Amino acid sequence: MLEALQGKEVTIYFVDGSNARKGILETVTEKFIKYRTEFEELYIPITSVCSITLDTKGRERARVGFTQ
Repeated sequence: MLEALQGKEVTIYFVDGSNARKGILETVTEKFIKYRTEFEELYIPITSVCSITLDTKGRERARVGFTQ
């Protein structure tokens, strides 16, 4: 199933609550995921991944302040 996400920008959530964002899922094997960000290349064990999300549309930020 993860093979369908190869080459796409995803966010990976880990079992400890941390995440890795704005990176490309490059390779998926039985035991590891190769994930590349702008600054580093990560080899992540499958057992440490809680979930993976594919961001399809940017969120609009709520406007803060008073309007006239």
